[in-house]
Amino acid sequence: MGENLTTRVRRMMLAVILRNDVGWFDEEENNSSLVAARLATEATDVKSAIAERISVILQNMTSLLVSFVVGFFIEWRVAILILVTFPLLVLANFAQQLSMKGFAGDTAKAHAKTSMIAGEGVSNIRTVAAFNAQDKILSLFCSELRVPQAHSLRRSQISGALYGLSQLSLYASEALILWYGAHLVRHHVSTFSKVIKVFVVLVITANSVAETVSLAPEIVRGGESIRSVFAILNNRTRIDPDEPDTEQVESVRGEIELRHVDFAYPSRPDVMVFKDFSLRIRAGQSQALVGASGSGKSTVIALIERFYDPMAGKVLIDGRDIRRLNLKSLRLKIGLVQQEPVLFATSILENIAYGKDGVTEEEVIEAAKVANVHGFVSALPDGYKTPVGERGVQLSGGQKQRIAIARAVLKDPAVLLLDEATSALDAESECVLQEALGRIMKGRTCVLVAHRLSTIRGVDSIAVVQDGRVVEQGSHGDLVSRPDGPYSRLLQLQLHHG
Repeated sequence: MGENLTTRVRRMMLAVILRNDVGWFDEEENNSSLVAARLATEATDVKSAIAERISVILQNMTSLLVSFVVGFFIEWRVAILILVTFPLLVLANFAQQLSMKGFAGDTAKAHAKTSMIAGEGVSNIRTVAAFNAQDKILSLFCSELRVPQAHSLRRSQISGALYGLSQLSLYASEALILWYGAHLVRHHVSTFSKVIKVFVVLVITANSVAETVSLAPEIVRGGESIRSVFAILNNRTRIDPDEPDTEQVESVRGEIELRHVDFAYPSRPDVMVFKDFSLRIRAGQSQALVGASGSGKSTVIALIERFYDPMAGKVLIDGRDIRRLNLKSLRLKIGLVQQEPVLFATSILENIAYGKDGVTEEEVIEAAKVANVHGFVSALPDGYKTPVGERGVQLSGGQKQRIAIARAVLKDPAVLLLDEATSALDAESECVLQEALGRIMKGRTCVLVAHRLSTIRGVDSIAVVQDGRVVEQGSHGDLVSRPDGPYSRLLQLQLHHG
């Protein structure tokens, strides 16, 4: 039952976490590594607090009640004395158990930051090795360990003192009870048998009650975990992909408009990325976004995907505000290839098939051919069954990017978003892929973020984004004809550095 509870809680937490908007993960306390740690530990703490501990508490409370009834029936005088000293007996036993545990407490939270540093160091081992940063990572790790280490030292000192006090209190209480019992026997008020029976029954019961009290820290920790779990389960995401009052999207023509948009990222609300930003992309046409890094090009992609909502203004698709459209059904019509392609630790086939439910292997291979993936995959010993490793570590950057493009092609979207989709390709692969992209972009709306201007000469429209606004827009030929324009200056800079 307990294991089932843990499984259900984890499943429910993960379901809610995955439905949260992207901005939720931008907040420091919702760092993806920390969220994963909470998912792994807090469901177990809930299980410990509820499934395992409640039964022990009920059992010990029942034993306490029965023991006092029996004790008062056998010898009420000794039972009254034990009742008076009972709190001291319980506290002594509790302090003894607590000191032997060493105040273990919730070490998971104390070590959360150290676990995050260790995980990042191991997952990025190539970068760490390339920069000889092993000592730096180790130094950061040791620095973060000092806080839990200091807590552990302080706890051990307190536990030692508590153990001594608990032994003194325990034996002093028992000595008092036995002295009084001997006094009753000596004056023939009671018998040795009655005194010993009551003493043994109630002193053992004190141990059981102390065990119950010693569970308090675990119950408190479990209570904190329960609050944390419910904080996640009751969290109202700002962007709900299945909001019931929204309109289902059956088809998309692909006309996109950002109208007077103001936007700042939730993690940096004081830094405005867009201020009265407007851009219109016609259905079935390709729109390139160029400009310096940090100008807001990728933010346009994020707003179209509705990873975030604008602070003011609207994002429209086919004349409809995307906030009024069912997000899950809308995203089925949009394909995305990010600048840093994300692959899962499974085979190439499954990574491409991730783009669409219920696809056949033939459809996967066809999409791979379009994205210029089939050639290098066929040369691998296991072909499409080849595992890519964690985050695609077994493949080159260009190979990962082509697989990500194949995944988007398989989806056959009405709107295709390419955020520097060819940035990791060599010249030959880029040429082949450009030809392939030219084929798949026909008949669908495409938004391309590009730094290399040579890759976007064939698009229908180019927008130059600067300081969060569009400063120039037109075809490649139109923009080149303006020698003093921002696009011409960017082109000259690339030709000069090339």
